[in-house]
Amino acid sequence: MLTLDLHPSGRHFLQIPGPSPVPDRLLRAISLPTIDHRGPEFGALGRKVVAGMQQVFQTRHPVAIYPASGTGAWEAALVNTLSPGDAVLMVETGHFATLWRKMATRLGIEAEFLALPGTDAQTGLPNAWRHGVPVALVEERLRKDREHRIQSVCVVHNETSTGVTSDIAAVRRAIDAARHPALLMVDTISGLASADYRHDEWGVDVTISGSQKGLMLPPGISFNALSPRALERSRSARLPRSYWGWDEIVEMSQTGYWPYTPNTNLLYGLAEAQEMILGQGLPVVFARHRRWGAGVRAAVRAWGLPTQCADDERHSPVLTGVVTPAGVDADALRALIHQRFDLSLGAGLGKLKGRMFRIGHLGDCNDLTLMAALAGVEMGLKLGGVPLAGSGVQAAMEHFAATPQG
Repeated sequence: MLTLDLHPSGRHFLQIPGPSPVPDRLLRAISLPTIDHRGPEFGALGRKVVAGMQQVFQTRHPVAIYPASGTGAWEAALVNTLSPGDAVLMVETGHFATLWRKMATRLGIEAEFLALPGTDAQTGLPNAWRHGVPVALVEERLRKDREHRIQSVCVVHNETSTGVTSDIAAVRRAIDAARHPALLMVDTISGLASADYRHDEWGVDVTISGSQKGLMLPPGISFNALSPRALERSRSARLPRSYWGWDEIVEMSQTGYWPYTPNTNLLYGLAEAQEMILGQGLPVVFARHRRWGAGVRAAVRAWGLPTQCADDERHSPVLTGVVTPAGVDADALRALIHQRFDLSLGAGLGKLKGRMFRIGHLGDCNDLTLMAALAGVEMGLKLGGVPLAGSGVQAAMEHFAATPQG
């Protein structure tokens, strides 16, 4: 008997902060016939995507491209630069910073976790999960490390679990002010190609990212952007590595090839995504996401709900975390909205489970996509019995109407 896979009519609204909705143009590119990954056509594709990623990262230096998720790129950053027992300073800003620290510990690295102390009076949530990297605390800790045991400072640029960005240039200034030789390693998995990011200008040594957020692709490609200092450090690092080793992949990618089987069809999509993003220009792309973020925050303010990000200067342009009132289960609310309106919202993760939900504004998105998503959220809040101060939909419409896309 034939069993039909039934779907609701219309298009599903995927408003999680990644994987982001994939544009049809990229889906068509991915569907092209697979070619020989040792042939000349692939070499041209490989050189194109490496050069394009250098532009996206805003770097003149090598970018390693892995057939992997962002988690793989985390591991590559650690094992290529560190030795067993090395000390690193990692900063707690949310769930993904916490997972990166867990990985470091499992690899035999001594990972010190620095966190902004205290609990927020308004929400009862940890301060560390409502703010960006506490730069002054980083500098203070590095000044105390007179023997320079700390080999790397590891931070998250755009914390996907909270909707808070951190000032990466300020972190570099703190390291330099402390006159410390630690490498700066940055996770911008959810920030790249949506939020302003400058690998070279900000003095980053290793930048980690992935394909499924601002690059608008399915998961399966990850990146390490590398500085000369990081490459030099890798020559003496002693953590075991084979698949993740920078030496082979950096050398071979100069000719457009990989030391193992690449994910050819996803690379078709990556080349197309680069044409879309770089064709518009990074400043245009960044401005569009800032505008979307401001429109969503206007809706949240009108509802009378707090955002997870407590610092006006550090709101993510990629997603907005919305804190639900005490006693309101955010996961139950998300389930209600999904059931009634075929709208997927991001869950609260780790310490935020059940206390907040996340609205993504990235990928194949526009003003009307966001307006529909906000309408679904507003209807869901009302159905869930959440008292609202006003209409977030009206506030967002007024914002988008008053600030046309440049």
